[in-house]
Amino acid sequence: MDFKVGVVGAGAMGTALAQMIAENVDEVLLYARRKSVADAINNTRYNDEYYPNIKVRPNIRAVNDFKEFNNVEMIFLCIPSSTVRSITAELNDIISKDCILINTAKGLEVSSYKPMSTIIGEETGRPAVAFSGPNIASEMMKGLFTASTIASKNEKYLNDVKNVLESDKFKVNANNDVIGTEYCGIIKNILAISQGIFEGMNINDNARFAIFSKSYIETKDIIEKLGGMRDTVDDYCGFGDIITASTLTVSRNHTLGTLYGQGIIIDENKSGVLFEGKNTVSIFKNIIEDLNVKSTIVDFVYEVIIENKNPKTSFVKLWDNL
Repeated sequence: MDFKVGVVGAGAMGTALAQMIAENVDEVLLYARRKSVADAINNTRYNDEYYPNIKVRPNIRAVNDFKEFNNVEMIFLCIPSSTVRSITAELNDIISKDCILINTAKGLEVSSYKPMSTIIGEETGRPAVAFSGPNIASEMMKGLFTASTIASKNEKYLNDVKNVLESDKFKVNANNDVIGTEYCGIIKNILAISQGIFEGMNINDNARFAIFSKSYIETKDIIEKLGGMRDTVDDYCGFGDIITASTLTVSRNHTLGTLYGQGIIIDENKSGVLFEGKNTVSIFKNIIEDLNVKSTIVDFVYEVIIENKNPKTSFVKLWDNL
């Protein structure tokens, strides 16, 4: 395909997406924050920090200057939610007015409680495409079977992004429910933490998945109240992503929950590990209270992660309210 695509973020997901996209387009520019990383990728064809044993495709070029994106037709943002506003504002002065922006971050802005598509719209004056699904970066990098959801109100954007992403091994569902798609990725962080807490507490499987069933229904209620569609929760961005994050150890938020379930409190500043879900819990608690929506699972995670209450005490309270 005669297309030039940019990917911001040379981490695990950014590199993996660049690898998959490079199968379909002429050139992919992969932005690395550190020049040393960009130089190493270009010189060795490996991203040693994340994939030391997998060579990146020859049509991927690592860059360290956003000015290189002045003529790309599409940009995937593979960055933490906390940096989306500043980076999109910087990009907006460089990219063309027709460039499509796709967000992969699953979080809310701490200061405004806004999802990433809203922030991108505010900073660039254009709608963003939401990208969400049960995506495991290491599997994507290896070219294994993958499925995701993309969402936008702009049909042309959806068609173009789907064409860039989809292949024999990469299935993409497209919809117009940006709210539902985006908030599924946000709520799943909370559910992943909850299941991690249960695992850390050694709660039996029957109880864990009984609560999971209730949590899934609550997710649909919340999505609908936010203005999204209940059916979106059944798509890759909903059920698929929730299951992946809640049951597999590759999920950072699941790991965070497991540690808290074991009574281990994590200091993110000292550990250097970012858990998107921790900020999400605090913000989301306020959001559902404003909507006058009750969620037993949000309350449970908030008590354990934010208020540092005893997980066993909070679990009994949760179980009594099923």
